[in-house]
Amino acid sequence: MPRNANAFVFKHSRTLCEKHTAGGRGCGELPAPHCQETLPPRKTLLDKKGDLMKRSRPALIFQLLWTLIGLLYAPSAHAWGCKGHQTVAMLAEKHLTPPAKQMLLALLQDNPIDTHIRRFCGTAGLDDFADASTWADDFRSTPEGKPTAPWHFLDISLGATRSQVPAACGPDGCVTQAILDQLAILKDKTAPAPKRADALRFLIHFVGDLHQPLHTETNSDRGGNCVPVAYFRRKPSVKNNEYTPNLHHIWDTEILERQMQGADAAEYADTLDAKFGSSFAAWQQGGMQLEDWAWEGHQQAVSVGYGALSPKIAIEPNVPVNTCADNNNIGQRMLKKHIAVGVAYQAASGPLIDMRLAQAGIRLAMILNDAAK
Repeated sequence: MPRNANAFVFKHSRTLCEKHTAGGRGCGELPAPHCQETLPPRKTLLDKKGDLMKRSRPALIFQLLWTLIGLLYAPSAHAWGCKGHQTVAMLAEKHLTPPAKQMLLALLQDNPIDTHIRRFCGTAGLDDFADASTWADDFRSTPEGKPTAPWHFLDISLGATRSQVPAACGPDGCVTQAILDQLAILKDKTAPAPKRADALRFLIHFVGDLHQPLHTETNSDRGGNCVPVAYFRRKPSVKNNEYTPNLHHIWDTEILERQMQGADAAEYADTLDAKFGSSFAAWQQGGMQLEDWAWEGHQQAVSVGYGALSPKIAIEPNVPVNTCADNNNIGQRMLKKHIAVGVAYQAASGPLIDMRLAQAGIRLAMILNDAAK
């Protein structure tokens, strides 16, 4: 059963400095580069000395409190992580037709992202197309964007059949329906340009989300977020019923970044382009097949995401889960299984993640080339 928007904010919990109240990892547990990307520069907290002298004490206190609140309540979840979404966008951009690329970049440049939205992936070295790939995660953390939270995933139960896929899209929406809706807006030449630009940003992100296998499954475990795992040397820990590392998070981030071996998104897009180029035509065959693509990912979540784990995890009853204390305290039950992920699991999942990123990129290019006609 699809989760409500608030539950989703905690389900797909990949952020550089996660919400304090959600029990996510603080920067103390992150490698230094991530914290440097997340924390605002010193000037944000204490501006130049001259500026401080000009400010009244109440205004300064308000500024400091507002900044601290922003740190404690940082936006959640970047499926695939920043590098993954940027890789998908950069691969897609390589395969846009010249007219499509010109039109889409102009749309983004002429209708820039609201500067009041806190951005957590950084924009250095990125063009507008790649930068757009992570905007949807930042936007959904705003009051205006909160209703879009369910648009990032499709909860297909682990034991479901293909015929049950349409019913997995709940009343608040899902990733397949969101792609259709935003594509219609992008194609509507009479729609306001800012709205079409945001629709494009949603599409760049959502096609990536759709191809993350753990975004198209649930085992009443919040998409694997309630499945603590030991990842190589890292042992699972729990805080406020949130577990790290967990199955979903390592698919979003750790497995992918281990595959990338230090490459940036542009370099990895080139790598995937060369590696999978011979399969691109087959992956685009039949045009846009959203439910089929979701089912691909679901089957991969079943066979590899869960299937390659040791010990095995049984299919859970399909019940609503808002926290890892629900479903008979599923988080603690999974913790007691002592699931360890290492070389063998990385070898099974890493190449699959590479393929899904490449599929997302080339299919996104196909969708956008058609939309730009």
